[in-house]
Amino acid sequence: MKAVQVTGYGDVDKLEMVERAIPEPKDNEVLIKIKACAINNTEIWMREGAYGTGSKSGWRPEGVEFPRIPGSDITGTVVKAGSLVDQSMLNKNVVLFPFKSSGEEGFEHISDDMSFIGSEFDGGYAEYVVWPAELCFDMPLADYIESAVFSVSGLTAWHMVEQIQAQPGETVMVTGSNGGVGSLNVQIAANVFGAKVIAIVGDLRLEAQLKELGATHVLSYKSPNLAREIIEVNGGPIDAVLDVVGDALFPTSLEVLKKGGKFCISGSAGGQKTELDFRTLYLKHITFYGSVLGTRDEFRRMLQAISAGKIKPVIDCTFPLEQAREAQAYFKKAGKLGKVVLLPEE
Repeated sequence: MKAVQVTGYGDVDKLEMVERAIPEPKDNEVLIKIKACAINNTEIWMREGAYGTGSKSGWRPEGVEFPRIPGSDITGTVVKAGSLVDQSMLNKNVVLFPFKSSGEEGFEHISDDMSFIGSEFDGGYAEYVVWPAELCFDMPLADYIESAVFSVSGLTAWHMVEQIQAQPGETVMVTGSNGGVGSLNVQIAANVFGAKVIAIVGDLRLEAQLKELGATHVLSYKSPNLAREIIEVNGGPIDAVLDVVGDALFPTSLEVLKKGGKFCISGSAGGQKTELDFRTLYLKHITFYGSVLGTRDEFRRMLQAISAGKIKPVIDCTFPLEQAREAQAYFKKAGKLGKVVLLPEE
């Protein structure tokens, strides 16, 4: 089969197209012919070594074992089943839950042995992949590409909104609203949980599209008076922040939060380190949440909301698998709206 593998930590030149043997499913696994694989920050940060220091970086302390096929947002068709798998799964169109864990139900995502497809296991930048049958769910939509854009970004966004316990009528600020997680944060907070959303982007030409997704207000992080504008459009401080940016908008987030407000972060594209005056934290009674991925039950609830039309796929463009380097480079550019998807059959 064709596959793109990462050969080590570094730039996009560490991605190379190779021929690999089609993997064989174990007793509890299925073989999936991949139809689409959306790109996430996670496989780029894995390649760049952003999850650790020195020679070890990955979801687990020992780092990634190279070469590794990246990719975690995967849809496809089951073409072979292991001996312990119900044969009715053959020919099913599925979306993959993106990690394995021995954690108890509801705590899978914080288990010490949480292992990620595309990092600890070969993933979706290929024509085929094997994965446990119990972690393969029916696609929420009929289209492979549309169904492939939710697994990691959607689960991350859903868990973030559940973390802050968003309520109808509350105001939630979403940073990075044009990205994969951010655009889903907007939809989930507004259309599923009923919150009022202030979407933060760089390019205000995306305003109409973000309002279609559910945003009440759209503001630019480039404004020199962003904090004042947020408070003005809301008529006062806001209830919560869903952040994927990190340092660049951290001071603004703390400034606009009300007393008793909530701040949830699941990314740091705008800077991994920041300064914090603890007095702001305790004098305003702010609650902090660190958030990555989520639980299987949350994944199921998300898929139901997608099937019900409450959350819609937001896709910027597609690339053939052979152009994985170009696709990852494009993914990092500012100004796009939604996901970038690799297609192995194109």
